[in-house]
Amino acid sequence: MPRNVYQESLDYHRRKPYGKLAITPTKSLADRHDLALAYSPGVAEPSRVIAADPSQAAELTARSNLIAVISNGTAVLGLGNIGPLAAKPVMEGKAILFKKFAGIDAFDLEINETDPDKLVDIIAALEPTFGGINLEDIKAPECFYIEQKLKQRLKIPVFHDDQHGTAITVGAAILNGLILVDKKITDVRLVTSGAGAAALACLDLLIDMGLKREHITVCDSKGVVFEGRDGLEKDNKNGYAQKTCHRHLADAIEGADIFLGLSIADVLTAEMVTTMAPKPLILALANPDPEIMPSVVKEIRPDAIVATGRSDFPNQVNNALCFPYIFRGALDVGATTINQQMKIACVQAIAKLAQAESSDIVSNAYGGEVHRFGPDFIIPKPFDPRLLVEVATTVAQAAMDTGVATRPINDMEAYRQELQSFIYGSSLVMRPIFNKAKQKQIRPIRVAFAEGEEERVLQAVQTLVEEGIGYPILVGRPEVIHRRIFTLGLRLVQGTHYDVVDPNNDPRYHQYWSAYHSLTARRGISPDVAKTLVRTNSTIIAALMVHLGDADTMICGIIGRYIEHFRHLQQILDVHPQFNQCAALCAVVRDHQPLFICDPYINIDPSPDQLVEMTLLSAQQVRRFGLSPKIALVSHSNFGSSRSESARKMQTVLHLVRQAAPDLEIEGEMHADAALCPDIRKKIFPDSHLKGAANLLIMPNIESANISFNMARALGNELIIGPILMGIRGSAQVLTTTINVRGIIDMTALAVVDALEHACAA
Repeated sequence: MPRNVYQESLDYHRRKPYGKLAITPTKSLADRHDLALAYSPGVAEPSRVIAADPSQAAELTARSNLIAVISNGTAVLGLGNIGPLAAKPVMEGKAILFKKFAGIDAFDLEINETDPDKLVDIIAALEPTFGGINLEDIKAPECFYIEQKLKQRLKIPVFHDDQHGTAITVGAAILNGLILVDKKITDVRLVTSGAGAAALACLDLLIDMGLKREHITVCDSKGVVFEGRDGLEKDNKNGYAQKTCHRHLADAIEGADIFLGLSIADVLTAEMVTTMAPKPLILALANPDPEIMPSVVKEIRPDAIVATGRSDFPNQVNNALCFPYIFRGALDVGATTINQQMKIACVQAIAKLAQAESSDIVSNAYGGEVHRFGPDFIIPKPFDPRLLVEVATTVAQAAMDTGVATRPINDMEAYRQELQSFIYGSSLVMRPIFNKAKQKQIRPIRVAFAEGEEERVLQAVQTLVEEGIGYPILVGRPEVIHRRIFTLGLRLVQGTHYDVVDPNNDPRYHQYWSAYHSLTARRGISPDVAKTLVRTNSTIIAALMVHLGDADTMICGIIGRYIEHFRHLQQILDVHPQFNQCAALCAVVRDHQPLFICDPYINIDPSPDQLVEMTLLSAQQVRRFGLSPKIALVSHSNFGSSRSESARKMQTVLHLVRQAAPDLEIEGEMHADAALCPDIRKKIFPDSHLKGAANLLIMPNIESANISFNMARALGNELIIGPILMGIRGSAQVLTTTINVRGIIDMTALAVVDALEHACAA
């Protein structure tokens, strides 16, 4: 943690606009008609509908995606009772985590009230506004009472994160820790330091998971909680009082399998740790300083697994792993509560994810570090995007199974895809492609990956195998591939999940270099050069595999320049006989809506005839996504405002395309703003054949296409699909060096669909 983190945080919060939250409208309010729909008179109708049927509020208002983050500031972080106003930065922070990680809108409400009954009345009165209540930083024992009363009164989820969020993440950490040390939860003995709301909630949940109550010893600031101790009669911790002669933590910890610390720094000593059972789990979760430092534990007990609440040590037990996603699942099924079964489902989903292979997004967020399930990785990282899908779906299913869902989900696979679209903005756009790519075939489509040793490729291949998209063939050295699969924690098995083509040792080497020489002999490639290239150039090898029928499609381009890979493909696969040239199509995805741009990569200054062919190819590709192409021929000229050569070229293209494909919705030439803004276009050219915003832009040359594409991507930090190679004989896709794992998966699905269509046409 940076030494000046506190000053940096002050500067961060003071940056305008102040704080961390703002309100953004979700509907258009551009003109008088929009105003009539959003407010008077149109808004009266949704109100009438809700008055007649309150359940309609879920679809007619923001309520079903709105959480209240509520605190009275009586127990804020480690700062204590600092009051509601001082708690506001913390609650704002909680609200942005809801939005960032799960797409949930959250209002922070800091309430100046310490009387529990009055606070319950205030919060309960807010039920019409919110779909759920997240209680935060309310001191014990009032927090227990407040939560209990609210659950009795409200028909929406109420969740005290300090209790249950902590309990869920602790449960996941213990579940995985016990797997690693080969112990059963029914057999282990646990000792806690701390008996507040979080600790007791942890124990309640662990008991429901199988931990035996008689195996639990609770310690607080007065020592061991034992039967007959003064002052326990009305205390929540009384239920954990044991008949024991132990009076101090040092006595109780001897022979314990698990230490759970939710107290203060340094209460667990090195001497105490030495007395614990073999392979102990030590969860020292006090913040900012744990009950014992991990380095101290590892020095004296290398067999121990240690977790803390800090991000600068392995195994951070962080509530952010839980609360956004359990609410996501609860909201999406209209759950009336968050019950114990939903919490346990959340525990299991979080634990299971830590056992899965590493995520490239997580690795990038943590400086390239690869995480593998083991003693230093028993729980996922907060930035793991898969938490949303896995936890939310599991929680939603548990809510439905236990009868607390008012809006059950009928198609869980569609729900998973919807959640994935939040993580990967391309998911909804790519859904038709993935559906086609996953169709059962007599023989799976064989995909040759030219850069088969690359980590991004291997991570993508793991997902492709799981989703049943193609059969991977990796070009590369087997020993390198195996080593990297192990390092990444992947579950790929050669011969079962993928095959390898080793450039240094392949029985088809003579056949391959001979074929390559035959194709390139009149382009200055001698036999010796052909032999060398087929040993060293993986793109050439993959292209030859497609050419000779050893693969159905190929992926290359992660290393090196796009145009160089494309030239190799041209040499071997050439242009499809139906076309005169290849072209590249890119999509910029914003709010799940793609904008296709042709051609930022291949054709430098295409002629009118070439642009016509590129337009038809692009329209065909857009239809693959289940969309009707709406084409704009983009120019510096606006419907004849210029007579330049470039403008006349685009005018000619319009004429030729309408002759070739009269059913296409196309217009031009026009400015980019007229293409994308129907209101601007209507003022300039009211009789336009193009209705609504264009989704396919045809550019006059590579400069305009490349500049437009990269500007759109950079200014909006938008998601990208492509470049999609069109017009090649066979099937192949050239990627870019900046592509991420999800991009490789998307492009592979496109390549598989392309190969399927080639096979059908053959």
